[in-house]
Amino acid sequence: MTATADKTAIRTALWRALHLHADPGPHVFEDELGARLAAPDGDWRSRPDMDPVRSARARASIVARARCTEDLVVEQAARGVDQYVILGAGLDTFAQRRPEGARNVRVFEVDQPETQAWKRARLDELGYGVPEGLRLVPVDFEADDDWWQRLTENGFDPGRPAVLACSGVTMYLTRDAVAATLRKAAGLAEGSTLAMTFMQPVDLVDPEERAAREGVERAARADGTPFRSFFGPDDILAMVKEAGFRHAEHLSAGDLAERYFAGREDGLRPSTIEELVLATV
Repeated sequence: MTATADKTAIRTALWRALHLHADPGPHVFEDELGARLAAPDGDWRSRPDMDPVRSARARASIVARARCTEDLVVEQAARGVDQYVILGAGLDTFAQRRPEGARNVRVFEVDQPETQAWKRARLDELGYGVPEGLRLVPVDFEADDDWWQRLTENGFDPGRPAVLACSGVTMYLTRDAVAATLRKAAGLAEGSTLAMTFMQPVDLVDPEERAAREGVERAARADGTPFRSFFGPDDILAMVKEAGFRHAEHLSAGDLAERYFAGREDGLRPSTIEELVLATV
């Protein structure tokens, strides 16, 4: 097969694995399976974007938001919420890594059809297959395919609460498209939760990270996937509430650092380039 995950999904999977190789314990998040799915060259750790020092804050953000989201899924599952939707799933491996957390949860991974077909093949090659509790939901976002309809066609029950994760996606969407996604998400059943990341404007990023933030934007444009929208915390919280969510909370890089990185001697802490909002229906 010539299809594969996109560059961003692969980089995310490799950073998750790099956290275990480059950072001392205790590790915030453990995932080497995503890197196995990506099957990078043997010298992948020599890639410029895998430099342990230069990628430290981005890597910390990736593992912090993944940990936060998966903790949320397991916490909500204990309360009876048994549906977990991942928009732009990429190389997510929750269903394979955490069978105890996913035992009573149906996981819906939403992504492009080619990516889904490739991932299904890779899971088969590695001996995992696609378990009964996992639904790979192909959605052609470029053709404005209706992800909500595709979810219901694949067994999602809109009448029951769910956790919806949307990580590393909003910067590629227009502001109108983000608002439309939020309105759909706000139509989930009462008791549902949204975990969504957003990229901040340059002036809200820590000064020492602004050059990196501008470099990431240039690279995305060069790859043909330009960033289309940026939000400050107040802006995204207002949009979330306007969409119809009952409660919304901004989790800053500082909040995640306090939650997952306190007491570390290596100084590892998340980036302020992309932050997280949690909202409940």
